[in-house]
Amino acid sequence: MNMPPSLAWLVDEASQTATPELFLGELGRMLLAEGIPVARIALTLAVPHPIIAQRTWLWRAAGNEVIEALGFGVSAQAGREWLAEIGNTREGLASEASGVRFLGWAGSQPFRAEQQALIDDAARFAKAPLAAISARLAGAALLEAYLGRRSAARVGAGALKRGSGETIRAALLCADLRDFTAMSENAPAETVIAALDAWFERVTGAVNVFGGEVLKFIGDGVLAIFPVTGTAHDACAAAIRAANAAKAGMKHLNAAREGDGLPSLPFGMALHFGEIFWGNIGAADRLDFTAIGPAVNLVSRLEGLCKPLGHTVLVSGALAAEVPEGLVDRGSHPLRGIAEPCPVFALGGE
Repeated sequence: MNMPPSLAWLVDEASQTATPELFLGELGRMLLAEGIPVARIALTLAVPHPIIAQRTWLWRAAGNEVIEALGFGVSAQAGREWLAEIGNTREGLASEASGVRFLGWAGSQPFRAEQQALIDDAARFAKAPLAAISARLAGAALLEAYLGRRSAARVGAGALKRGSGETIRAALLCADLRDFTAMSENAPAETVIAALDAWFERVTGAVNVFGGEVLKFIGDGVLAIFPVTGTAHDACAAAIRAANAAKAGMKHLNAAREGDGLPSLPFGMALHFGEIFWGNIGAADRLDFTAIGPAVNLVSRLEGLCKPLGHTVLVSGALAAEVPEGLVDRGSHPLRGIAEPCPVFALGGE
């Protein structure tokens, strides 16, 4: 059978394409090479994610450019509307079972009958490779939701062996609600869960905005890291900015809670800088991709000083050495399980 190159590629090679961006770029290029006046292609795939229901990619012939629009709803209207801007549209066959919500084309001029036939064939042939790409995307989305972006990437790349990992330098953030156990004993479960979700959302949002990653939730506590990818100063400054953003978010949350007659959620947060082992730890058949080491122990103990010292955020001497601006020296304090007293600083203005 003398098959057009685009269809042969869809059958033989497209399922191995690493990302939807590369898939659309190659398909668009090949259709243009075969004389199809395709100007735009839109693709929407379902994503099993707590917030993002779908992801949409938009390919433009000019510059062979692919952009992405995250979708929080369930419709594929974004792609349809984008194609309709220039008209001459042709929709492919959606396949809910394979995760394909929408596949469509728009031409720089009306498609002739034989061109429409090739586009329709491409839509049918694209189902199998898009199902494979969608499955990989779904797996990555689930890993990110439960492990965080960096950890998910490591696990997805095959870092599965117990004990495997690496020693990295990072700023660490440890945060914990105060007196939450007492509150949870006297409140309905749904009220407790709503409070925890609101608290975690403020901290996690602040961490993500400034390039960090939440490693785990432990009861009402949070452990996050800001790995050094440029300079130590950059990582430590990002951790301080995240702490300030979380404080601002909690201030607004507590004001809203008090307005609703609910108790505020006081918290403590500590920042530290040091080396950690980041990798797989656990039993033979149940692993946790996390961080351990003296730096993790220290930041956890330092958080426990927030209440007795009367501060919301405390900073270790190691992190203060990288970003001394705006910090107030609170002296050195012994920490349980830590050999030497730790120099402690507070954020200015607290």
